[in-house]
Amino acid sequence: MALSRVNLSQAFDLEPVIAGDDIDNSDLVWNLDQFKQQKLAQEFALQFENRLCIYSASVAKIYTNYNVFFPKEENRQLVILPNPFAFHDIFQEVPEVAVKPTGLMIIPDYYSAKKQKMMLRIPLRQGNEPYRFIPLNKGLKLINSRRPPDQPLLPLLVKGDFRELDEGTPSLHLHSINLNKVSGLSPMEIAGIRSVILAKMDCL
Repeated sequence: MALSRVNLSQAFDLEPVIAGDDIDNSDLVWNLDQFKQQKLAQEFALQFENRLCIYSASVAKIYTNYNVFFPKEENRQLVILPNPFAFHDIFQEVPEVAVKPTGLMIIPDYYSAKKQKMMLRIPLRQGNEPYRFIPLNKGLKLINSRRPPDQPLLPLLVKGDFRELDEGTPSLHLHSINLNKVSGLSPMEIAGIRSVILAKMDCL
């Protein structure tokens, strides 16, 4: 879906419904004050609604089913709205130690023929260029093809990952979860986290 075709009106018309521990969860409220291009940032964020899981360290939860909301009275905020009727889509007791930054960034490719094309910016340790840019889905698959099968890249978003690289380019930094550091969950729950994140990756 091209950025210019995103229907922002639905995002503004929603009335937030948040239940339980999520009511006062500041990790689900993202400040957009730093963005110079507010509308562009909002359009970009909507491209990834429900397509990347959200992690909240304050409540140790992963949200896999949610909506993005921009309050009319607070146009410089983005609010994550977990589906209150889909408790099975929330993974609890996920320790913060298992979630680490990757340095990988998702950015729009405004120079491609298809304006909706997204790129993965990969930091390089060697060479003259600091980054390599690869189409998003291809880049994620390339990274996982070079990782051990039992330790795939499992991207998540946390508060602070939504950034503006310059005055007109929104971006998403990616965190990743290491399931080997997740204790207290059953093997079925851990397998569920892996499955849902990998399934969402295929849709990026």
